[in-house]
Amino acid sequence: MVLQHQLGEDWIFLVLLGLVMALVSWGMDYASAKSLQAYKWMYKELHPNIPMQYLAWVTYPLVLILFAAIFCHLVSPQAVGSGIPELKTIMRGVVLKEYLTLKAFVAKVVGLTAGLGSGLPVGKEGPFVHIASICAAVLSKFMSIFCGVYENVHRQLELLVAACAVGVGCCFGAPLGGVLFSIEVTSTYFAVRNYWRGFFAATFSAFIFRVLAVWNKDAVTITALFRTNFRMDFPFDLQELPAFAVIGICSGFLGAFFVYLNRQVVLCIRRHTALSQFLTKYRLIYPGVISFLIATLTFPPGFGQFMAGELMPREAISSLFDNYTWAKHTGDPQILGKSAAWIHPKVSVFIIILLFFLMKFWMSVIATTMPIPCGGFMPVFVLGAAFGRLIGEIMASLFPDGILFDGIVYKILPGGYAVIGAAALTGAVSHTVSTAVICFELTGQISHILPMMVAVILANMVAQSLQPSLYDSIIQVKKLPYLPDLGWNHISKYNVFVEDIMVQDVKFVSSNCKYRDLQTLLQSTTVKTLPLVDSPETMILLGSVERSELQALLQRHISPGTATVNTANYCKSDTLSFLCQIDAWEQEELNKDVCFDCCRIDPSPFQLVERTSLHKTHTLFSLLGLSHAYITSMGKLKGVLALEELQKAIEGSTRSGVRLRPPLASFRDTNRTSISSEKISQATQAWNQQDSCVVAAQNAADLGTESPLPPYSNSPQPSHLHDEGEGLCSNYATDTDLDEMELTRPVAEDISDILKDISLRSTDLYEDEDEDEDVPL
Repeated sequence: MVLQHQLGEDWIFLVLLGLVMALVSWGMDYASAKSLQAYKWMYKELHPNIPMQYLAWVTYPLVLILFAAIFCHLVSPQAVGSGIPELKTIMRGVVLKEYLTLKAFVAKVVGLTAGLGSGLPVGKEGPFVHIASICAAVLSKFMSIFCGVYENVHRQLELLVAACAVGVGCCFGAPLGGVLFSIEVTSTYFAVRNYWRGFFAATFSAFIFRVLAVWNKDAVTITALFRTNFRMDFPFDLQELPAFAVIGICSGFLGAFFVYLNRQVVLCIRRHTALSQFLTKYRLIYPGVISFLIATLTFPPGFGQFMAGELMPREAISSLFDNYTWAKHTGDPQILGKSAAWIHPKVSVFIIILLFFLMKFWMSVIATTMPIPCGGFMPVFVLGAAFGRLIGEIMASLFPDGILFDGIVYKILPGGYAVIGAAALTGAVSHTVSTAVICFELTGQISHILPMMVAVILANMVAQSLQPSLYDSIIQVKKLPYLPDLGWNHISKYNVFVEDIMVQDVKFVSSNCKYRDLQTLLQSTTVKTLPLVDSPETMILLGSVERSELQALLQRHISPGTATVNTANYCKSDTLSFLCQIDAWEQEELNKDVCFDCCRIDPSPFQLVERTSLHKTHTLFSLLGLSHAYITSMGKLKGVLALEELQKAIEGSTRSGVRLRPPLASFRDTNRTSISSEKISQATQAWNQQDSCVVAAQNAADLGTESPLPPYSNSPQPSHLHDEGEGLCSNYATDTDLDEMELTRPVAEDISDILKDISLRSTDLYEDEDEDEDVPL
């Protein structure tokens, strides 16, 4: 028993996770490297037959991409794409079916290996985070044999955090950056108790990954993946900081444009119904056309000679990081090694790098939309390196003798600019700062830490103000139930309240309801959790009940077995009579009061008050991973706010595209100075009268008499009923609402302007009928 408990320790799980992922990462790299070697060998062996070279250059990646697409479609369609957007959603507590299964693991590994072996601009980092998460989920099921705590949902989510760090860590051999990147990308709030798990697993995995490279004689010792040899005594001059800042700012704009273009490509296909249906029916046409187009344009003897088309992604990164200054090179280009591809006898190196950047930019955009496992980190990393290298070569041309400092002339290092550009552009696209740390670990040098951090922060400032991150953009396109971040406008966050966006027409179960009412409710709604109230008149919230519990309760009460026992004396009658008796018995049973004694009830569902601000609501939903919350006032159920409704409120996704005033906006619209003091006094009098009615109702309840209050109305109240002072004695008004209408208060910001700032749109009560569906909880 002691041994069984020890085998269930966290460190055993993390060691297994790191070991498995290191083996998978090295195996994929080995297979894809051999594939690229075969690709290059086939191309060179057919020299000088240009048509055959072109046929081999185009056919090889085409076959691999089509294989990856059809394999994923047949085995697990959930393996398509990056996987990080889905992981962000899962780590919020949302269940996505089939995303963490063994089938998805196989499809992701095979499809990604084929994609990487094709030489097309597809990345490994995003899919590998998904692979590591699947591995963690499968290991959790295995470890639950030794320790039952691994069956806990919250424990599994904590282990997924470590898995994301392992995915990045063993992908690049960068454990520090991997942990930080996984936190920035997948977590809104991070529990510090998971910190050591991430570092332990990522470090162990990265270590094994690099040891395997040494064992396979790919490296002499454990070293960085793209090791650089920049001088350490004086890597850059302070006078170069403006150039680094320019790289950061331009990378911010370029990163935002990359995200925008990627989203528009997908949406453009979806908007054209005929095209979308055609590509769905013939699934291989889209990836086939993209592969053919990219391979044709990168064909080295053709247009590829003007954009270093013969270089594979990793070769391009290594050459862009080298110490040579290409603009000054006048000798034999072959002494540059792989970097000779950037030198053309008739075209300037600036044109070569610029063409490479422009062509690879749109190629990477459309390549990441193919229905295969692919990420966007590495393609963007290559783009950033090319952009930084272009700026570095320009600087080297402007200062051919270097920069004079303290009587010493220091040469400009274009390779350093390439490293900074790679970190800045990937940071802009992913909205992370940890890309700088990843670059330190990838290059093995920390010499450019200051300019790199400046560039990454500037790139993030620009990109975050223009577009969401690439992963959040994919979440929006796929309409996954993930809560987006609030904007930078702090005033808006605190001046919009839950009552403005909650759903008032709540489906509920009362403690004194009949089984017939329960049956009707289950047939008319699809929500997963229903609130339990004491009665429809008082609406005091008692707890919440899962839909499955209510279905089981109803099934047990009117099950055929029970019917057989109660109608045994009718079995000797004919079949028709017997069925009639069964029906009569069932109708009789449905008219009985529901007994909740054998039903599991959550006595403390999460609750908010009507005046909870949007900022606090967003914080609570993100921190606790809530799917819904009930809105109460003095214990009475007033409404419900689901994750989907909060997402709509933040993103403003009403169909009409019109920003609407919240239902209770008029109560807080202090710019309407035309409200007379007479109306205010009448409203105050009505409120006091309502308070006295509530007190009387409570006293009556204590004395066992019937409450004088009218029955509670649970129907939603349209916003126009509140305009121009109407409906001031509504059940939803509060003291704070009336206080804000006093003319003595300073004129506040118009609520419509506040809503416009964050693009908040409440539910339109007058839209099409399908907009009024039950909110799935």
